[in-house]
Amino acid sequence: MSLLVLQDVSVRFGGVQALDRVSLDVRRGEFVVLVGPNGSGKTTLLRVLHGLLRHQGQRRLGADAGRQAMVFQRPFVLRISAAGNLKLALWLAGVPRAQWPARVEAALQRVGLQGLGDRPARALSGGQQQRLALARAWAVQPQLLFLDEPTASLDPSAKREVETLLAGFAADGMTLVMSTHNLGQAKRLASRVVYLEGGVVHADLPTDQFFNGRLQGRARQFLKGELPWNIE
Repeated sequence: MSLLVLQDVSVRFGGVQALDRVSLDVRRGEFVVLVGPNGSGKTTLLRVLHGLLRHQGQRRLGADAGRQAMVFQRPFVLRISAAGNLKLALWLAGVPRAQWPARVEAALQRVGLQGLGDRPARALSGGQQQRLALARAWAVQPQLLFLDEPTASLDPSAKREVETLLAGFAADGMTLVMSTHNLGQAKRLASRVVYLEGGVVHADLPTDQFFNGRLQGRARQFLKGELPWNIE
């Protein structure tokens, strides 16, 4: 079942064509990973999917699309407690105040930050702040979660923690769309991989076919390491 459909979507920033007639269908329960070199359009595509950018073409939400959330590469946390950051998200999402304590506690526990609710959010480590951002998104119970390179600035240990959380979200039935430069991460997490370059989708395949099939053209060059990429 389609939760979100883009049809012939284009975005231009001055003289730069960031997206060029992109069509994409995000279906319930998928973990879609966007890969491609720097400047390929991954972040722009995520922002269009989340409804944050004006664009040409069509963006259609399915009847069951429900609530959406987005986590950025460098999450912004307010100068309040970790729990306060979660409560603000719940308030903005219109969640009744009576539900806040249980939601906050469940979210902190889900990401391994139980007992840290009273700690200033900006006193947390980088990995903990990213987990707090994931908790903030998870607390509002989105059907669609967008993530823009959520582990790019983390050390290997924190990266593994975030990957484990995302795999758990997907196992629970959440639909995720994530950008990454890390092909190893895409291989570990994705159910489907979309390769972009120059604002154009060059490949859109199930993960096994993307890595073990017969890619052609620029997507094949990227996978072979003939274009800039990173795998761990």
